[in-house]
Amino acid sequence: MAQNDIFPEAVDPELAALLNASKEYLASQDEKTSFSFVPSLNGVDNVELVEDGEEGKRGEPKSAAVESAFPSITKRLEDAPHKVFSDPNYYKAALSEEGDKAQRVHASLQKYIHCTDVKDKGVFRQQVTTAYWDFLSGVARKAAGRIPEPKKFLLRFGVLHPVFLKPDALVFLSKIVVDNEYSVPVYYLDEWFKAVGTGTVQNSSTNEVQPAQSNASIRFQRLLKQAARKRDSARGLLIAKSGERQSLENVLMGSIRTVVEHSPLPDISEVNACYTDSQKRMFGEMQELIKRLLKIDQDMNSFLGDCRQADRDAFSLRKKVEEEGGTAEVDVQAVDTEFETIRQMAKMTIGRQGNHFPVLTSEYFRCGPNDMATRENVIAQLAWIESIDPEAFCRVYKNQLNRIVPLVILLPTYGDTGICWEPFDRYNRATSPGRIAVPMYPKSLLIALLSAVADLRWQVAKEKSSFYWMEEGLTGNYYQWFSAQKLKGDVKEYFIQDYITWMTKESGGTQKLDKEIRGIFWRYLPFAQPVKEKLKTRSFIYQELYQRDINRSRSDGY
Repeated sequence: MAQNDIFPEAVDPELAALLNASKEYLASQDEKTSFSFVPSLNGVDNVELVEDGEEGKRGEPKSAAVESAFPSITKRLEDAPHKVFSDPNYYKAALSEEGDKAQRVHASLQKYIHCTDVKDKGVFRQQVTTAYWDFLSGVARKAAGRIPEPKKFLLRFGVLHPVFLKPDALVFLSKIVVDNEYSVPVYYLDEWFKAVGTGTVQNSSTNEVQPAQSNASIRFQRLLKQAARKRDSARGLLIAKSGERQSLENVLMGSIRTVVEHSPLPDISEVNACYTDSQKRMFGEMQELIKRLLKIDQDMNSFLGDCRQADRDAFSLRKKVEEEGGTAEVDVQAVDTEFETIRQMAKMTIGRQGNHFPVLTSEYFRCGPNDMATRENVIAQLAWIESIDPEAFCRVYKNQLNRIVPLVILLPTYGDTGICWEPFDRYNRATSPGRIAVPMYPKSLLIALLSAVADLRWQVAKEKSSFYWMEEGLTGNYYQWFSAQKLKGDVKEYFIQDYITWMTKESGGTQKLDKEIRGIFWRYLPFAQPVKEKLKTRSFIYQELYQRDINRSRSDGY
C-alpha cells in the first residue's frame, strides 16, 4: 500500500455509504460556531506540597480525601458543540505519525468494512481489534504531552473516524464538557495516561518492570515515585489527624460553653450560682480532651515533617533526573506499563461474551445523554450512591472513619460491568485511594458503577480481615452464608449482585434479599440514617433491624 493511500483526502464514497455517512452533514458542521478549550486535570489525589511563599497554581488538583461530599453538577453539556469531529482531516490526524501500526489499522478496517461473508467478517473484526490496540499504545505515549485533538478524542471516546457515527451522536459527543471543573478524581483515558506519564498518579498495581541499572535517569525516576508515595502517605495521615483534632475541638468548645453557663442566685441576683456537679465533672473530661489534643498535635508535627522531607527529597530527585539527561515530566516506561494494565481493565469490564470491538460506531452506540459514562454523569451517580451508602468510600484507620474517594478511570468500551482494580495502594494501605474502572457505553451506568463500588467494598473488607476474611466481618459473614447455602461459583460475584439489589431495591423498601443477607448488609453496609428512618415505617422486618442498631449501640460490642 502506498504511504499516501492511508490518509485519503476525502471520505471514500463506498465507505460513506456503508456507514450511512453524509457529506452534507460534514459540510454543515463547518458553519457552526467553534468552542475552544484547554484540557485540565483537576481532582488528582497525589498533590505536591507548596513551599512556603509559593502561590498555588491555577487549576491545581485537590485531594479527594479533603472533600466531605461530591459537588453538585451544574452543567452536563456545553452550550455549543466544538468542531473537531467535522474536520475532514480528522481521520488523517488521528493516524498520523504512528507509522506501520496506523497502516495496519487502516488496512484491516477496510477489509472489515467491505467484507460481505459472515465468517470472514469475524476474522477481519478480530484483526481490527488487535491492530487497533497495538496502534493505540503509541497514541497513549503521546498523551503525556500536547497531542492533536483527534488523538485526544480517539483515546477518550474511541472515535477513530467521524463517519462511523450518525450526525446526532457526533453532536452529542461534541457537546460533552471537556475540562474537569470538579475536584473529583474522575479521569478520561487521555487524562489518565497524562497523569501517569507525568507522575501525578502512580502506576496501577501490576508486576513492575525493573529498570536497566545503566540508566541513571530511570533509577532516579523510580526513587522519585517512592518519595511521592511516602509524601502521599504522610499527607493522608496528616489530613486524618486534622479531622480528628477538629472533632475533639468541637467537643471541647461545647464543654466550655456548658461550664460557663450560670444562673443567678435567687436571693442574690448580682451573683451567679456555683458550678453544678455535672459542670465539675466536665473539668476532668476537658483535661482528658486537652491531653488527647496535645498528643494529636505531636503526631501532626511528625507527619508534617515527613511530608516536607519527602517533598524535598522529590525535588532533589527531579534535579538529578534532569542532570542525567532524562526528564521528570514524561515517563514513557510508566505509560507503556499502564497501557497494558488498562487493556486488561477493558477486557474485564466487557467480559468474555461481550462486545470487544474497540472503535465507537453507531451500530453499537446506544447511550442517551444520561446513560453514557461522562465525568458529570459519573459524579452525579456516585453522589447518589453515597447518599444511600454513606460509608461506600470510607475506610477505618486508627479508629477513625476517613472518606477516601477512589480514582475513577473511564474506559471507552461497550462493557456493562465496573470493576475495582485495586482497593488501595499496596505501599499505603491506610489512606491511599482505590482505583475503579467504568465502561463508558454500558446498558445501565448506575449498575456499572454499583458493580464497581461493590467490588471495591468487598476487596477493602477482605484485605482488612486478611487471613480471617472467611470468618469475620462483612466477607466472613457473607462467605459463611454462601457456604451454608451450598452455592457454586465466585462468592464475590454473588456479593456484587446482592449489593446491587441492596442499593436499588432494598433501599426503597422492596424486599428481595435473603433475610440473613439483609441482616449482614444492614450492619456492615448501613444505609444513611434518613433511609433507615424511612424504612422502619415500611415493614416490621426493617423495624426489627432498626431496633437491633439501638440495642448494639447500648452495648460495648457494637
